[in-house]
Amino acid sequence: MSRQLLVPLALAQFIASYACTAMNVAVSSIAHDLGTTVIGVQTAITLFTLTMAALMIPGSKLSDIWGRRRCFALGLVIYGLGALLAALARGEPALILGYSILEGVGSALLIPPIYILVTVSTSELSSRAKGFGVISGAAGMGAASGPLIGGLLTTGISWRAAFVLQVAVVALVLILSRRIVEPRVEGARPRLDVVGAALSAAGLLFVVLGVLQAGAYGWFIAKQDFAIGGVVLIHEGGVSPVWPLMGIGALILLGFFLHVRRRERAGREPLLSTRLFRSRASNLGLVTQNIQWLVLQGASFVISVYLQTVRHYSAVETGLILTPATIGMLLTSALAGRLARRRSQRFLVRAGFVATALGMVLLLLLAPYTSAIAAFIPGLLLMGMGVGVMLTASVNVVQSSFPEPEQGEISGLSRSVSNLGSSLGTAIVGSVLVSGTALGGRPFAAALLTVVVIALLGLGAAMLLPSAPATPRATHRADAEVA
Repeated sequence: MSRQLLVPLALAQFIASYACTAMNVAVSSIAHDLGTTVIGVQTAITLFTLTMAALMIPGSKLSDIWGRRRCFALGLVIYGLGALLAALARGEPALILGYSILEGVGSALLIPPIYILVTVSTSELSSRAKGFGVISGAAGMGAASGPLIGGLLTTGISWRAAFVLQVAVVALVLILSRRIVEPRVEGARPRLDVVGAALSAAGLLFVVLGVLQAGAYGWFIAKQDFAIGGVVLIHEGGVSPVWPLMGIGALILLGFFLHVRRRERAGREPLLSTRLFRSRASNLGLVTQNIQWLVLQGASFVISVYLQTVRHYSAVETGLILTPATIGMLLTSALAGRLARRRSQRFLVRAGFVATALGMVLLLLLAPYTSAIAAFIPGLLLMGMGVGVMLTASVNVVQSSFPEPEQGEISGLSRSVSNLGSSLGTAIVGSVLVSGTALGGRPFAAALLTVVVIALLGLGAAMLLPSAPATPRATHRADAEVA
């Protein structure tokens, strides 16, 4: 796979992942500079996640309609404009419009083509695995280095410099992407299912919004009044708003799937075909993808908070301590092609979960009982290596289960599932951390142990992945499976 394809795609994935985590270390600075509150800035971060998750599936469909390269370039332009507006913001509304809305829309347009272009550029599994390894490594490096780079820029220059960096990288990617050659798509281009796009976006929005309430209100019993526009909808002690909001999202998604079935029966193309859920390998791959991002974001969040609140390290020091995890992800991602030639994707997903869980267990055993920073290195390195192995392999399982005409749909579904996992990871560990009585008053250990248990559930799903490879058929596949 050529460098002229991988370099711009990897840079784009890096900056999109960086944007998700760099803001966390600049919340206080942004709030002070814009004359708003920490909650106001956190709202902007939440809206960014919501926008990206809600529009990822429609964005992937547009890549089939407009063309992958064109959609990628359009997403970059919108993203870059959003970053520029955020850098120049003088108040919270401009920050929300630039960062939350425009960057979120841009991400939804540019991320699906990244994975589609890698998939359709080669049919050879190890070459595809190498490509996904580079992209996954860039995603992991962006997420892991976001706090470090954001902390350095915020401390040394200004939080605005973190957005200026995004503008500069986007401009570079736009220049490099002019050399991307997109494989020609045969046949008529599909039309956008507007009703399906609206239903899928609204359903995912409510699901993610519900999950994000867990940190503030708890998972089951509301720890405070839940009010909208000054009207209390759920009183303290009532059911947590997590479930009503997720219930609304589930009902909307049910309506979406009924709408999809009606369009298919009428011979009209839906936003998302039900054929995508007939592959056992892909379904299990989506489960493992969701859990992998949950584990990555959840573990990164709890470790970062622990280092800053218990060990009292600065944002820059925290980013430096997390560097072994980044190195581990880069190392295994770089070896993805070689590993795919020697081992099945199923084996790599399983091995990744085992290594990740062992790494977190090492952190639990070593880090709390010594002040030495070196105690973090073995666990973080092993965790990073595990995540790097399984992220690449799971993406390969899912994308390789379908032929080229359906890459747009499965890419959007795959990215939506991953974003949902990221939101779940932060929400779950956040809800555990706010419980001071967890494990005898050790909420950080309880939160990390929770992530370990979830990783073991992911390992259980990986154990069910089929072993026999199968070549995906263009239409009416019964069960396309990838080793």
